[in-house]
Amino acid sequence: MTDRKNGLTYADSGVDIDAGNRLVDLIKPMVRATARPGADAEIGGFGGLFDLKAAGFRDPVLVAATDGVGTKVKIAIETGLHGGIGIDLVAMSVNDLVVQGAEPLFFLDYFACGKLDPEATASIVAGVADGCRESGCALIGGETAEMPGLYKDGDYDLGGFAVGAAERGTLLPRKDIAAGDAVIGLASSGVHSNGFSLVRKIVEQSGLGFEAPAPFAPVMTLGGALLTPTKLYVKSCLRAIRETGAVKGLAHITGGGFTDNIPRVLPKNLGVGIDLARLPVLPVFKWLAALAGIAELEMLRTFNCGIGMIAIVEPDKVDRVVQVFTEAGESVAQLGTVIPAEGEHRVVYNGHLDLAP
Repeated sequence: MTDRKNGLTYADSGVDIDAGNRLVDLIKPMVRATARPGADAEIGGFGGLFDLKAAGFRDPVLVAATDGVGTKVKIAIETGLHGGIGIDLVAMSVNDLVVQGAEPLFFLDYFACGKLDPEATASIVAGVADGCRESGCALIGGETAEMPGLYKDGDYDLGGFAVGAAERGTLLPRKDIAAGDAVIGLASSGVHSNGFSLVRKIVEQSGLGFEAPAPFAPVMTLGGALLTPTKLYVKSCLRAIRETGAVKGLAHITGGGFTDNIPRVLPKNLGVGIDLARLPVLPVFKWLAALAGIAELEMLRTFNCGIGMIAIVEPDKVDRVVQVFTEAGESVAQLGTVIPAEGEHRVVYNGHLDLAP
């Protein structure tokens, strides 16, 4: 069969298969570096495999989570700083797994763009691989979609899919959460990956470019500081769960902040009392609040404000749990206690955030 003269090709439509193949070659070593018991972390097949028995599980319950990075990707695109956004992608899913007491096992990513840049995309996948290694999960597959006409050249979006497991009977939250249990918080690394539509609006109104020094961190550019990756809490939380037996529940502080996320792990008749004066507000949140005049309750429902993970802990074992978290590299704040719920207000705030610049 002869080719038609001047016939169109897939490349003429804007999709470059060769660029896709080059990307696969670039990322294969990164993917292999995430191998763990149960997965060899090879890519190229039609599906990824995981052997639960080889991972040491006897009677596992699987836990799945999926998420993206939101409009934080716009800052990565505008600055050309793509390396950390892959860590964000992993963190948003695996942090959701560990709050249920699950160990992350494997991860898959989905990357969509207008025109594939293999080198830039490889830097994103390098971040995904870093996040997987730090979380102990294998990157066993993914999808790259080049979609001209749907995305502009240079634009992209990405999604992540994580699966973890816990032995039956060990899932969180525990059913014995009770009034009087302690509430402790683990420090965040920054804005993480929530509230960036508001962040970008504030930056726009400030008149600052992303290349300008960050007012809250002058040794960094504004774009670089805002792109600080989401903190990964997997190893420290699993260690605290396993070594103390005193962690009753965990809440990942994402969209909805404290107000909406903490009640998700509590029985309906319980709430928490939070002493806001004990919350270590990071400079970036003080800057955002001051520049835009954001009300305190809006801050607490939009941002993590400096605490990225909440733990509900047996009150007589708080010191031991704090010790384990600290040894695992976490900065810990004792924030309050579990209390009986009063109407619709499941999170009761005492005092005020320290938002002074």
